Amino acid sequence: MNQRPMSREMPTFPVVDVECYAGYRGEETPRRFRLGERQIEIAEVVDSWLAPDHRYFKVQDTEGDTYILRNDVAGDRWELTWVRRRTNGGTGPPPRKIPDDPR
Repeated sequence: MNQRPMSREMPTFPVVDVECYAGYRGEETPRRFRLGERQIEIAEVVDSWLAPDHRYFKVQDTEGDTYILRNDVAGDRWELTWVRRRTNGGTGPPPRKIPDDPR
């Protein structure tokens, strides 16, 4: 069995345009993003975490699909690193809404 050597290159992810809300501490939270011609409204930030060079956000859209967005802080760009489409035809609890900007 032939095995290919493991690549040391970082995987490339689709770059997406993300609109954010800056909270009271100035930290940006994604509100919507554009994937190709489709604008995706974020209903909920499910989780977020920091890595040395990136910030990650696991988000759910208004249709129940889940995405992981990665913010390259130094490069000032956003990438889509993971997607899980809702496959149960829309059944299940509705996603929670992100509170509106209190300003």
